[in-house]
Amino acid sequence: MDSVRFGRALGIGARSAAKALAGAAEAATAPSPGNPKAAAQPTRPATTASARSAAPGPIVSAVRTAAQATVQATSKADATRKGIARGSKRFGESFWGPFARLSSVLWLEITGSFFGIFALFAASAVWSHRAEFKSGLRSTPANHDTRLHLLVFLAMALVFAYFSVSSFVRAYRK
Repeated sequence: MDSVRFGRALGIGARSAAKALAGAAEAATAPSPGNPKAAAQPTRPATTASARSAAPGPIVSAVRTAAQATVQATSKADATRKGIARGSKRFGESFWGPFARLSSVLWLEITGSFFGIFALFAASAVWSHRAEFKSGLRSTPANHDTRLHLLVFLAMALVFAYFSVSSFVRAYRK
């Protein structure tokens, strides 16, 4: 059978199946003319000879087979999608978890090193101003500025030393 004849036969079968389904839907929703109580209740479609002739057996079985195949394919697709999601989550946990930990530890150590460098510069300034402070113990305006510089550099050295040590301690704990 060539593709044109197959397409025509398939189209005719699909149209007749659609007509049969439309007839069945109309019959199911139509009220019963003899009983007013039955009009409120939905009825099952009647299987008449015309409905049977409109939808022959091979077409109905083909539709059922296609419906079952669609349900199976949908369930397989859902299972595959869930499996891919679960696998990508595990990959992310196994790859990005150690990478994130390593990068955060490295960041804390680099930050602690910079704070340590600033603390050393402030400590060297404290050391140089200490010598100037010892030489002029008299209360003069220049001595007041030297004392103020010494205290500022001392506070700066202590703060940066604290930041440096706390950064290395946090990196050690991770």
